[in-house]
Amino acid sequence: MTGIIAAMSCEAELILNVMQNKAPRALCGITFWQGKVGGEDVVLATCGVGKVFAAACAVAMIMEFKPDRIINTGVAGAVSSEVNKLDTVVATALVQHDMDTTPLGDDPGLISGINKVFFETDRSLSDELYGFVELCGGKAKRGVVATGDQFVADNETKKRISTLFGASCADMEGGAIAQVCFVNNVPFAALRTMSDGADGDASGDFAEFCNKAAKISSNVLISYLNSIKA
Repeated sequence: MTGIIAAMSCEAELILNVMQNKAPRALCGITFWQGKVGGEDVVLATCGVGKVFAAACAVAMIMEFKPDRIINTGVAGAVSSEVNKLDTVVATALVQHDMDTTPLGDDPGLISGINKVFFETDRSLSDELYGFVELCGGKAKRGVVATGDQFVADNETKKRISTLFGASCADMEGGAIAQVCFVNNVPFAALRTMSDGADGDASGDFAEFCNKAAKISSNVLISYLNSIKA
């Protein structure tokens, strides 16, 4: 079974529309849809925006549905000059850019207790998704996804995230899901299409390009799921 987590309904609705034999189940205030896409058993959830919702969703999904892998799909803001609007970043690793215990001598982004900054994605799954971005006609990039409870919309913050973590883009959920998957030994991948440049124009660009970017990520994921044989 493949678990899919999106933050917003526009990031999940295309996948839900093609899901067959779907049935809902409510947990932690989140609706989980279980069914099939192609030959693959799928559980899909729209978690809500931010790291707490994302982590709660991932924990509930793992405990109740026991997926073999989890994929985070949706939109993000580009923080690297090498990534443009509507490009799709397939994550090599995720980091939480707003985790900061540096006054205690820790590295930026270090998660206390497990002493990790970067949560690496499953290489095989990520490679497959990367290939499907290209097969679907998109512009695929590999890179670090930086997560925080912040809509990044200024060049100073954008530069800080890019410089500290070598990040390609910034989102608000992926790093939390990655951490939950890491501690539960569940293979994880993240697929993010750029809705904006995480700069002074981000708010307007997000409004203009969000739905289009979400559709690109969803179509890649649907194509991937349809390729899996029952």
